[in-house]
Amino acid sequence: MKKIDTEFSLQTVPQTSRNSFAKTMAVMLGFTFFSASMLAGGQLGLNLTFSQFLLVILLGNLALCLYTGTLAHIAAKMGLSTHLLAKYSFGEKGSYLPSFLLGFTQVGWFGVGVAMFAVPIAKEMGWNSYLLIFIFGMVITLASLYGMKSLVILSFIAVPLIAILGSYSAIEAIETMGGLRALFDYEPKTSLTISAALTICIGSFISGGTLTADFARFAKTSRSAVAATSTAFFLGNSLMFLFGAVGAMVYGLSDISEVLFLQGLTIPAILVLALNIWTTNDNALYASGLGFANITKISKKFWVFVNGIIGTVLAMWMYTNFVGFLNLLSAAIPSIGAIIIADYFFVKHRNYTRFEEATFVPINWIALLAWAIGVALAQFAPGITPLNALVGTAVVYTGLMKLPVTKAALRFEKNN
Repeated sequence: MKKIDTEFSLQTVPQTSRNSFAKTMAVMLGFTFFSASMLAGGQLGLNLTFSQFLLVILLGNLALCLYTGTLAHIAAKMGLSTHLLAKYSFGEKGSYLPSFLLGFTQVGWFGVGVAMFAVPIAKEMGWNSYLLIFIFGMVITLASLYGMKSLVILSFIAVPLIAILGSYSAIEAIETMGGLRALFDYEPKTSLTISAALTICIGSFISGGTLTADFARFAKTSRSAVAATSTAFFLGNSLMFLFGAVGAMVYGLSDISEVLFLQGLTIPAILVLALNIWTTNDNALYASGLGFANITKISKKFWVFVNGIIGTVLAMWMYTNFVGFLNLLSAAIPSIGAIIIADYFFVKHRNYTRFEEATFVPINWIALLAWAIGVALAQFAPGITPLNALVGTAVVYTGLMKLPVTKAALRFEKNN
């Protein structure tokens, strides 16, 4: 008897297996609760006034809401992961590029996240950091084998705890500073332009946001998918940035765990940091498994386990040597989401054939060209880097796909 894939790694999620709004919201909030966002918030806090900071996170997270909400709409309508949606625009084998880039970077960030937990905790408690990395990495890996069910359960537990403990810490910090008036009177010693600050805010999670479809495909309706995703990215990312910024403005520390240690709250610090990283790392392993399953046609569960082992073993090395490279790779990812959005709305006009009935070209070279141009725009065009990638890629892809010669070539390739 053939075993049923309850995660629907290579097929449409049926309506009978879709989740409620609350479950979708919990998973997406857990995804956005990430320590790296607090570090980015701390960077802004050290270089902006509090009023400027609020403006930046409002505009930046609204942009993230629009991007991830649009991907969530497509995912819920089609019931497909990012990797299967990519087949419509990149082609059957062309989709392997997005899958590899997304899968590889998520394994890298999983390793970095494990070390981000273990290193400060081991230092504070006098424990062995390598042993802590192994234990934490394997616990997350084994839990992630249970797929969407474990993501939902963990998120329901972790999200309220992180929000409550983080808010308590932030309120304590503000009172130490002298209240809200003192916070609004804060003057940074260095400054950032609003454009540079928006690049940090949007860029902090646009890579992860590109994977929205992997989780939003389980929503019962596109309306609930969009509402849950947009709310989660705005509320979750804003809270992480706020916790980081307040810590930086008051104590010069952007990581909420370090602030909690300073406030004498050792156990809450360990709990918050563990849950904060766990809720993002399990999503990272889940998404990486989907990506490599698309390439190899081997089960997602197998790749979740393998990727968890690799990420755990290489965690310390990734933490000390790999973050810059991962940031570079992450800059190449928003263009993937831009092509999926442009193809669905502007090229195919929301008229996708059901996945099980669709036939795809082997490789859509136009998508690969548009992706390469989008990556170049992200690196070299002036302005807000992530938005350059999104808008530039979408315009280039749509324009090239509308050319008569492109349409004729794709028809020929599809029929032969």
